[in-house]
Amino acid sequence: MVIKFSDCEKFQIGLLPAVYGVEFAVALAGNLFALWVLLIRKRRNWHTGVVLSCNLAISDLLYILTLPLLIVYYALQKHWVFGEAVCKIERFLFTCNLYVSIFFIMAISVNRCVGIMWPFFTRSHVEPSHVKAISVIIWIIVGVISCPVLTFASLCKHSYNNNTLCVSFCNQTSDPKSVLTYNMFLAVFGCLVPFIITFTSYCFVIRVVWKNVNITTLEKRQVALLISSVIILYAVSFVPYHVFQIYHLYLRIYPHNTHCWVYKMYQVSKGLATLNMCIHPILYMAVLDSIRVACCGKSSEDNIG
Repeated sequence: MVIKFSDCEKFQIGLLPAVYGVEFAVALAGNLFALWVLLIRKRRNWHTGVVLSCNLAISDLLYILTLPLLIVYYALQKHWVFGEAVCKIERFLFTCNLYVSIFFIMAISVNRCVGIMWPFFTRSHVEPSHVKAISVIIWIIVGVISCPVLTFASLCKHSYNNNTLCVSFCNQTSDPKSVLTYNMFLAVFGCLVPFIITFTSYCFVIRVVWKNVNITTLEKRQVALLISSVIILYAVSFVPYHVFQIYHLYLRIYPHNTHCWVYKMYQVSKGLATLNMCIHPILYMAVLDSIRVACCGKSSEDNIG
């Protein structure tokens, strides 16, 4: 029997399995390598950057392991065979990973800003234990703001066939306006506010780094790599996802003839949202010398230092 889908869903089914497959392989290899360096090679030197990067890698690995479920789901023409509980857990882990990423990138940015602007204060008063406590707080905050996903996410029957869908919310069981309000809250508190803090931190970092003649060229390159990685993450991964998600939800409540185009862009943004797990290893290279050296070898400036 041929399963009928709208043009929108044909695009989704053709795009996401391949995207998730590539992201699974790249992100798994990159984050396992990073975690190996963090836990084995850096175990005696757990400074603040290592603590934050380790939390980011663990978050990525937790969600990476759910990607095969989505690959199977789309390969079966959007038919979820793993049960409602697993569906809710997958949606919850996706939300947690997204906002844990954003909050820890913000923490890495603030940590780098404080370290560059007030180096003596940082060396004397900022300990890994402080950052571990902040990490716990971040996990708690993200866990709390992600909890509604466990209520909204559910299984739904497809309107064109009898396939079982795993969706962020089902019109039959959830109020779309409540879901839209919740996602707007996540966009502001979970993305916009951290972006403002991150952007402000890097403005201070750039001003200090480029004026300070005592900072080496290598250190300036590391800062440039860190800032570039964060800009790419927001421009490619975080911002498009939130914009198209909210617009897509809005059009589900107030239908319009442009909905298919928005739906396709929303599917692209979902693939780009999980791309952040592939970009994080580049971020670790900018934060930690050991990962850069293990991956790329020592530069002449490393030998001079």
